[in-house]
Amino acid sequence: MKERKELQSAPSIWRNGRFRRMFAAHTAASFGDWFDAIAIQVLVAYRWEADPMMIALIPVVMALPGLLLGSIAGTLADRVHKARLMIVCDAAIALLTLAILAVPGPVWLLPLLGLRAAAGVFQMPSQQGLTRTVVASDDLFRATSLNGLVNQASKVAGPLLGAMTLTVLSPQACIILNALLRLCSGLLLWPLRGIGPALVSADQQAVAAGQQGKSAAHTAPKADEAKMREEHVRASRFFNQWREGWAFLWRSRMLLHTLIFGLFGLIAILMIDYQFPTLLRMLAPGNESLLGWLVSAIGAGAVGCMLVLNRLNRISAGWGLGGGYVLVGGAIAALGWAQPGTGLPVLLMIGAVLGVGNGLYIITQNYILQAKTPADMVGRVFGIQSTVLGAIMVVSPLAGGVLIRIAGAGTAFVWIGMTVGILGLAGLLLQSVIWRESLADSSLTTEQNADLA
Repeated sequence: MKERKELQSAPSIWRNGRFRRMFAAHTAASFGDWFDAIAIQVLVAYRWEADPMMIALIPVVMALPGLLLGSIAGTLADRVHKARLMIVCDAAIALLTLAILAVPGPVWLLPLLGLRAAAGVFQMPSQQGLTRTVVASDDLFRATSLNGLVNQASKVAGPLLGAMTLTVLSPQACIILNALLRLCSGLLLWPLRGIGPALVSADQQAVAAGQQGKSAAHTAPKADEAKMREEHVRASRFFNQWREGWAFLWRSRMLLHTLIFGLFGLIAILMIDYQFPTLLRMLAPGNESLLGWLVSAIGAGAVGCMLVLNRLNRISAGWGLGGGYVLVGGAIAALGWAQPGTGLPVLLMIGAVLGVGNGLYIITQNYILQAKTPADMVGRVFGIQSTVLGAIMVVSPLAGGVLIRIAGAGTAFVWIGMTVGILGLAGLLLQSVIWRESLADSSLTTEQNADLA
């Protein structure tokens, strides 16, 4: 009774003013990013009529900062005032976004996008760390779920609003709007700038306590020596944990097969992920807002799939992963087969099917990675997945650009769609061989799906 009373009297997370500011800032930044993403693709594909290889370079330059600076950004976020670092990043992103308005062509655009992506790399770990600081442990899951909900909502509403803005105004207006939303994000975070960096570790406190009462002449060298020992132990521990993560993944048949299955599908999908404008400008040369409508349909399909899965509460690995790829591959191939003059309702229906397949696959994959991984290994397993995904993001878009240049956009979409569809069909037919372990003992709960979103 006492625990129930305490739970009922626990304050809502919305009473946390610091979290409300962070949530509002995250919402503004997320919606602004989607406005900007649609506008830049339209600007490059329609206004500048860029070559497919040039379009393929855009996701590459945006992925490289994460590969090169991810570890540095995480370390820096643990040592500085997180809100201040986020404010600086918001200001840098806003200025670099406005600078896009002055570039004459895609060649000048690429370095700006790379610098802007680098600022985003430093902002992400700061946001995660600041959330952990300002939110109580009991509310941490709800905070993560709400942030995930914003990410999904922005994928639907952002491109939709961007398409409406493009219809009335121009890509430049969407870019300016993103810059303004980034400035709003920084202003919302400004009152949190006084929150300090992470607390020192217990080891550091022990070292500091052991040095108290000694003279300054003896304290400095001993403190330096203790710090060096601590850094050495930390590096050794990090390497051991990294090795343990790979070893655990190699021993777990279901996790390993899930990641390998996803790897082959993503290699194909990411070849054309940023080439939709190349295809759409052939289907509807004068309809610049079509990209925004299509991306919104994809996002709506994904959200609808998540809602259905929440009600079903369970799904097998074969149907989730294999079935998801069948839908994604079929939709991509259908877009490749589409001819100029294809009606908007047909294209939006294809986009919704693609979104359903995408949502089906992502939820099932992330659920398997969480449900079949011990709590102390989850971070390392997802870190390995992120590293592999980053490497694919550098290679696959370039390969897709080469394929489109050789075969044409429509043919490339058909080939890649059929490849993904065949892979999904193989997953369906061979699910008892690929994923021998059952998911029957676990279920896809509503809270888990919200977190995975």
